[in-house]
Amino acid sequence: MDKSQMEKLPSCALFQGISMEELHGMLQCLNPKVNHYKKNEYIAIAGETFEGIGILLSGTAVVTKEDVAGNRMIISLLETGGMFGEMAAFSSKQRHWPATVVAQDACTVMFLSPHKMIGTCEKICSSHRLLTMNLHQIISDKAILLNKKLEYLAIKSIRGKLSTFLLEQYKKNGSRMFIMPMKRNELADFLNVTRPSLSREMCKMRDEGLIDFYRASIHLKDIEGLKRIVQRSL
Repeated sequence: MDKSQMEKLPSCALFQGISMEELHGMLQCLNPKVNHYKKNEYIAIAGETFEGIGILLSGTAVVTKEDVAGNRMIISLLETGGMFGEMAAFSSKQRHWPATVVAQDACTVMFLSPHKMIGTCEKICSSHRLLTMNLHQIISDKAILLNKKLEYLAIKSIRGKLSTFLLEQYKKNGSRMFIMPMKRNELADFLNVTRPSLSREMCKMRDEGLIDFYRASIHLKDIEGLKRIVQRSL
């Protein structure tokens, strides 16, 4: 792991509150494995042997699942500092990757043994307890996000799903105009709809004056109208 990657670790949720000096000592204890991946290369494949909790040191990646028919659904997007695999790390039944992780661009990933993370620290690191607490919080937050994903699946109409997503992005960005965090096909997978159907619905909503868009940029023109759509979809 190079110096620039090390400097990014304190901003990662898993290492929040841990100083750089403590991190150096902790990593010697945790003995992480660092791998590099090219764009569109598989970082983890559902069903294969679980290797440990992964943390993106650089790049972006996407976590996906496929149903029995081979239809892909995006579970989440990962940016630098993002973590994956923690939900299955301590399961007594799950010994394989529960989902597939694919690099969206060149990525560097650090893998950590979950047992070393929660086990007795050989060097008795003072920050090891904080690391465990951070891990518990991350797992809890991830469970809440999965519940949010279930809410999307419960919305039957494409318009309702899209309006819900756009309003959440509006709240997150604090602006009516923002750059979509996903490409069109990725958004379709995330909302569990087909891309042509999603594109048609976006065009209809544009024609009705609800939204406007150009490439990845989108403008929410009628916030109240979007809210009414969401209410009717509940």
